[in-house]
Amino acid sequence: MPSEVAKRASGNGGDDEGVDARVRRRLRELRSERGFTLQQVAERASIDVSTLSRLESGKRRLALDHLPALAGALGVTTDQLIGVAPPLNPRVTGKPKRRDGMTMWPITHQGAGGLQGFKMSISAKRTRPPDPLPVHEGHEWMYVLHGRLRLWLGDEEHVIEPGEAVEFPTTTPHGFAAVDGPVDVIAFFGPAGERAHLRG
Repeated sequence: MPSEVAKRASGNGGDDEGVDARVRRRLRELRSERGFTLQQVAERASIDVSTLSRLESGKRRLALDHLPALAGALGVTTDQLIGVAPPLNPRVTGKPKRRDGMTMWPITHQGAGGLQGFKMSISAKRTRPPDPLPVHEGHEWMYVLHGRLRLWLGDEEHVIEPGEAVEFPTTTPHGFAAVDGPVDVIAFFGPAGERAHLRG
């Protein structure tokens, strides 16, 4: 879209590197990847080879009318030459994870060292927690959507009803199971919690 190209090429895209510098870098990268000489790209773009050389070296500023010809010569789109990032896909994707009567679907993107959210379904057949109860670093947050959740924290046992939420430090031995039917919860925990509940 010409207006978007013009906006980015004029330096209004908020890019720290700058469009001019990025296009010069992309020109060199793409030309090298394809094994083209300066002469070959210049001929394909119908521009003078000395002009292309000065564009790559930064001795001549990039003009808007250079972009389509150079992109076509290198076999890419103008956006690919400019290096426009692909649009963000907001969907959280991931296969469900199953273990010990639980199925867990990720509802957040995996963050480096951060919390991750899951929708969890706990089978009615899971009536007891693991033995021994797991202990690991961090905190857990759980919100019961449907069913009744039995939660063990150390020597104490709690029944969590639909619409109730719990938060607890996972340095306390803990575990959970269904009371009298399947349970659906939303849970948040860090990497240590994911390992404890999904990988053993």
